[in-house]
Amino acid sequence: ATSRTLQTCFFFFPLQEPHDDWPGYSLDLFSYPAHYSGDLDCVFIPHGVIMDRTERLARNIMDDLGDHDIVVLCVLKGGYQFCADLVDRIKALSRNSNRSIPMRVHFIRLKSYLNDRSTEDLHILGAEDLSFLAGKAIVGTGKTMKTLLKHVEAFRPKMIKVAGLLVKRVPHNWACLPDYVGFEIPNRFVVGYALDYNEYFRDLNHICVISESGKIKYKI
Repeated sequence: ATSRTLQTCFFFFPLQEPHDDWPGYSLDLFSYPAHYSGDLDCVFIPHGVIMDRTERLARNIMDDLGDHDIVVLCVLKGGYQFCADLVDRIKALSRNSNRSIPMRVHFIRLKSYLNDRSTEDLHILGAEDLSFLAGKAIVGTGKTMKTLLKHVEAFRPKMIKVAGLLVKRVPHNWACLPDYVGFEIPNRFVVGYALDYNEYFRDLNHICVISESGKIKYKI
């Protein structure tokens, strides 16, 4: 997913998915940091909707993997917020259920973006020795899953499932779909909820479309 996918299910879509020409929600309807004024075109997915969807994904994972010890492999940096919220909701369900999930979290980092372009130069940091994954059920969250999965499979986990908050409608993207998907969106460059543009916008709660002036302002 050289396009952004987290960010890594049975495709339950509680809301109508935005069409490719959908303009998004007006920024005037939501609160967002004033220092990003003029840098955003619209709100694509409000924070509250993200939280509701993440809770449902947690329930799906709990239903599917409740009999397994799992290791959550979080892909930094873009996947950290989705991973943290997903793990919190799995833990809450586990505390209040007869089927609890023993769970560990491990972090790795992938870097493949320059400005708004995905590059071929992909670096995997923190994944040199994943031998502790052997025989475990893995839930991966993040982007660039095809490359990462090939690396993880070499350590012989018992099972691998991928949870992604976003999947973009782009040609040939269906060949490597996550097992648990939050939202399908048009092929637009989005920021917020830990997704960045050159390290900016991670502090934005909503998922938004960056404006052209925002791209120029923060370009490196």
